[in-house]
Amino acid sequence: MLLKPAQRTKLDESDDRLFYSYPRFVTHVDDGFIDQLTHLYRDRLKPNSRIFDMMSSWVSHLPQDMTFAHVEGHGLNEEELAKNRRLDHYFVQDLNDNPHLPLEDQSFDAVLNAVSVQYIQHPEVVFSEIHRILKPGGIAIISFSNRMFYQKAIQAWREGNEGSRVALVKRYFQAVEGFSNPEAIARKSDLPSILQFMGMGGGDPFYAIIAHRLPA
Repeated sequence: MLLKPAQRTKLDESDDRLFYSYPRFVTHVDDGFIDQLTHLYRDRLKPNSRIFDMMSSWVSHLPQDMTFAHVEGHGLNEEELAKNRRLDHYFVQDLNDNPHLPLEDQSFDAVLNAVSVQYIQHPEVVFSEIHRILKPGGIAIISFSNRMFYQKAIQAWREGNEGSRVALVKRYFQAVEGFSNPEAIARKSDLPSILQFMGMGGGDPFYAIIAHRLPA
């Protein structure tokens, strides 16, 4: 079993749709993190490809100078998704209630998830779905920092440290047959902890776990 039942639990077990029922038009990481994520997308994504931005919001952090064939968005707050100008289409769905995506097999070149993986209670199903909708050779990029809505993060994430969280997301990929060996990018903050706490630019550590769907 990838996670024990207790590891999937949240401090706030109320309906996630209620927690996200009002929009939050803020960024949940600092500018330094966002810059690194946008540069990573520029480096790893291909122009004119099909992108699925999973657990998205009002911004996707995609490079402004790149054009994509289609960007599909998903999240829990429709107002936020409607404000996201990079999305060509979006849908609202609680993946903890229904982890199966209403998307066709092998229909996307890339699946992105930014600073939201810590809330997934059934990662083995969600990552199987990521694999299913990716084209052979398609890429999945899961990025995160050390911030979270603590009461909504699963126990395995809350009680871990930054190193164990990197290992955890790698295990999510490794639990699904047909992904490449996941690559980890880890850039810890050089700022003193007090400046990180104050939210100074460059204070958020940057982590990304990357894998590809292997050819059939």
